[in-house]
Amino acid sequence: MTPVTKSNPLLEVYDLSVSFGGILAVKQISFTLDRGETLALVGESGSGKSVSALSLLQLLPYPHARHPGGSIRLRGEELLGAPSARLRAIRGNQIAMVFQEPMTSLNPLHSIEKQIGETLLLHKGLSGAKLKARIVELLELVGLPDAMHRLSALPHELSGGQRQRVMIAMALANDPDILIADEPTTALDVTIQAQILKLLKDLQARLGMAILFITHDLGIVRKMADRVCVMQAGVVVETGLTAGIFNNPQHPYTRQLLAAEPKGEPPPESNDAPVVMAGDGLKVWFPLKRGLFGRVIDHVKAVDGVNVSVREGQTLGVVGESGSGKTTLGLALLRLLSSNGAIHFDGQRIDNQPSKALRPLRQAMQIVFQDPYGSLSPRLPVGEIVEEGLQVHGLAGDRKARRTRIAQALEEVGLDPETQDRYPHEFSGGQRQRIAIARALALQPRLLILDEPTSALDVSVQAQIVDLLRDLQHRYRLAYVFISHDLRVVRALANHLLVMKNGRVVEEGPARQVFDRPQHPYTQALLAAALNLEVAGNDIVSI
Repeated sequence: MTPVTKSNPLLEVYDLSVSFGGILAVKQISFTLDRGETLALVGESGSGKSVSALSLLQLLPYPHARHPGGSIRLRGEELLGAPSARLRAIRGNQIAMVFQEPMTSLNPLHSIEKQIGETLLLHKGLSGAKLKARIVELLELVGLPDAMHRLSALPHELSGGQRQRVMIAMALANDPDILIADEPTTALDVTIQAQILKLLKDLQARLGMAILFITHDLGIVRKMADRVCVMQAGVVVETGLTAGIFNNPQHPYTRQLLAAEPKGEPPPESNDAPVVMAGDGLKVWFPLKRGLFGRVIDHVKAVDGVNVSVREGQTLGVVGESGSGKTTLGLALLRLLSSNGAIHFDGQRIDNQPSKALRPLRQAMQIVFQDPYGSLSPRLPVGEIVEEGLQVHGLAGDRKARRTRIAQALEEVGLDPETQDRYPHEFSGGQRQRIAIARALALQPRLLILDEPTSALDVSVQAQIVDLLRDLQHRYRLAYVFISHDLRVVRALANHLLVMKNGRVVEEGPARQVFDRPQHPYTQALLAAALNLEVAGNDIVSI
């Protein structure tokens, strides 16, 4: 029976269930969405948020995915089981969707003009000059600079924020009544994230559309949503107005999510601890070539004269937007990229050493990458992944001794040693990141470079990884170079901070000092965007 509502909602979802091979992924969820309203579906990975959203447009893979029961009504019209032709008319026209990762959602072989034009041609029948004018109008609406001259651009020629603006332009092409935004800012820098969120709010106010916002970031929910549905294991466990959910959460899971932000502070910075790694005047310049003979006409200065040092038991936080040179700096310190400038590891100069001479040192300096699913071989079980480094460096003796070392490494990162014969796809995202850390720890390194190790994880898992890294550092006096654009995580871990922009360090100092009294306008803008704060003079205050 459909519930009685006081008004006529734009969208009504009632007792919706979704099953995959007989296993229920979504269990009898219900919610409504009114015109001009923003409803947030909140929960961790696997909670059923995206599956619920894809159900609205019947985009789940049939016959593997089925709807054992429920109702989805758009202006009273039942969509569940509707004919394919009717659903095609609704998709992109009345209900549109913006996905999490625009680079995988956009066709890499087609220009943005062609990709936006497809939906206008299909639903509106536009062509020629009218089509081109509408595409330019949409790109200008979403704030893409120099829209007319960007029409022939391919997706890889745009930044992450620009690609997401193109995705939003495509979604808005036919003036939809409902925009589904599935984690649209997760992969973006904090300043770009703030711009995209403001853009969505402005467009909503101008066009009167409803937004279904799917996210695990509660900071975004507080800024964007009128109402919230909290999902756990396929069930809506709590729903209500945003202010009520944040100020007086009723369900234990909601309270757990709200409390999941990385907490605690790093130990005070110690100038007495020995320096593990230092770089002096580091430069990584990539040549730009032109002509038949490849004449160098300029350079991309990815890292341009950076001084850096990290001490035993300390964490150096390196922050900045995409393209600022953070990751390039980390790879240069490990001699995984050619660079100019002196690099010392444990007092030994390594920038002038050949690769063969560096190999014994690789055991002591390790890296953990952003995406564990991409950095762990899908063809090897976890035990062999961790064992690889031990074999290369001739550590831990025979096979039995290595298995013992592997079990110890897995146990240290909070994983069951008995899982070492399972494969990466059998683990969650947080567990895979723990495996990546275990692989590095098994070699008993002195230095860990952590490149955005928490950016793809849920907030509760982020907090667990931060606690784990802090515990490991305390236990083994590890030196960390923590590369991130997530300043909440950096604040919980870093003793010292480098703020990078366009390959240069614009601000440096003890982390607490930089967070409390940022001096450079760029640092102030980063903090304001990331931490929902504002700058009063040079002081940071809550808003």
